[in-house]
Amino acid sequence: MAHHTDISKRHEFVLLFDVQDGNPNGDPDAGNLPRIDPETMQGLVTDVCLKRKVRDYVDFTRGTQERYKIYVQQGEALITKHRRAYTAEGLKPTGTKQAAEDVEKARKWMCANFYDIRLFGAVMTVGVNCGQVRGPVQLTFARSIDPITTLDLSITRVAITREEDAQVQVTEEGKTTGKQTEMGRKPLITYGLYRAYGFVSPHYARLTGATDEDLALFWEALVNMWEFDRSASRGLQACRGLYVFSHDRPTGNAHAHRLFERVQVTRRDGVEVPRAFTDYRVAVDDTGLPEGVSLTTLVS
Repeated sequence: MAHHTDISKRHEFVLLFDVQDGNPNGDPDAGNLPRIDPETMQGLVTDVCLKRKVRDYVDFTRGTQERYKIYVQQGEALITKHRRAYTAEGLKPTGTKQAAEDVEKARKWMCANFYDIRLFGAVMTVGVNCGQVRGPVQLTFARSIDPITTLDLSITRVAITREEDAQVQVTEEGKTTGKQTEMGRKPLITYGLYRAYGFVSPHYARLTGATDEDLALFWEALVNMWEFDRSASRGLQACRGLYVFSHDRPTGNAHAHRLFERVQVTRRDGVEVPRAFTDYRVAVDDTGLPEGVSLTTLVS
């Protein structure tokens, strides 16, 4: 068994991905502009955004299998899935006074059938109570290596939305009314290389029933999910690095931040404004690893 797919061990990982001429994660509180740190102007991508891509990849590749259904998904209310758990276990939901043993049975059923609950956890206490789950896989926000340049471009569309707007009339004063085009906005960044961190806890994996196959699928998703998330607004995105530190012991053999420091990303000499991944140098120090720690490079 490969060390990095053994979910009975602790793992930490570094994920690198880049974005060219696209919006990796719009901020609805800022007109959907790319998220930034206002003090450093570095770009940000939320953990929720990254998990959404993982969910979509798993649903696309394994969605027909019962064990790999996705809980957080468009098109169906969450409480409907809670009721499905009670029906499958022959239980009757009674609201806030649900018996603890019933909630535990429903929680286990949800973990067994929904991949994203097994890995990321979920709060399922609203309406039909299925308990709470803390998932073994946790992600940080991704942050760009350098400050990013955000653009908010104007675009036009020749198709008019409403029929009355398309009617061109000339007033008595000789002015023309009506529309021939409509305006829109398209926010993006010119280029950004982002770095995120992640953690895999074997303790919580035991509680949710996550398996080695689940973890292997997670690594597969991080590498390939960008290919299944193409859109004009996101530009060109790609996984540029995935480095997994695995420990021999469930409690770990070294501090995570020390291991993360072994992956260094710097701009190449003479590059003032990065516009491609080749403008960076990624150096990974795999010598003298702490005893009981191994490094697996899945993408470099």
